[in-house]
Amino acid sequence: MFFYRWLSKLEYRFSRFSIRNLMTYIVAGMAMVFVADLLIGTTTGRSLYSYFMFYAPAFFSGQFWRILTFIFLPPDSSLLFIVFSLYFYYLIGSSLEREWGSFWFNIYYLFGIIGTLIAGFISGAATNYYLNMSLFFAFAVMYPDFQLLLFFFVPIKIKWLALLDAAMFVLSFIVGSWSERAAILASLLNFLIFFGPSFYRSLRDRYENYKRRKRFRDGF
Repeated sequence: MFFYRWLSKLEYRFSRFSIRNLMTYIVAGMAMVFVADLLIGTTTGRSLYSYFMFYAPAFFSGQFWRILTFIFLPPDSSLLFIVFSLYFYYLIGSSLEREWGSFWFNIYYLFGIIGTLIAGFISGAATNYYLNMSLFFAFAVMYPDFQLLLFFFVPIKIKWLALLDAAMFVLSFIVGSWSERAAILASLLNFLIFFGPSFYRSLRDRYENYKRRKRFRDGF
């Protein structure tokens, strides 16, 4: 495919500029934002989330830092769940980097950022939810039989969780507004670019095999 050939050429020329262990820095940033938000919230009652998320009107008013700070937003949940979430983000990010190499993982994450920003300009606001989900979906494709402990004691393969999340995305796409649909597509831009062609080829091959089997059965 042209995209992969083009990306390989870029890797040959610019791989030395790639950020190695990128997910370590992102997860560390999330942890620091979580702790800082906890301290600030306790003392002032304010939250960093409102200042870090991407909000288009605020961006156009001069708050340009929002095009990057949304990356470091941690999940808004309890301390116990934060520890689990950040470990899981590190696990899937570092696993993808080992599988692809630092350059390709950097590009995948960069495309995710671009897609999220496009979604933010369309809908008016954006967090890193879809960006993190694009990592999750990529990990599920690469390691479908990886097991997680749901609720810390129920073993489940990650491919089933990914299919459940994908079904929820499809439902949101069907019942949502046009801006929501555009936001979902834009936010998952990196996943669609990297995995869309292989999914298409897989479906095409399955359909061709079905037609061959049908012609064989009809011949008898």
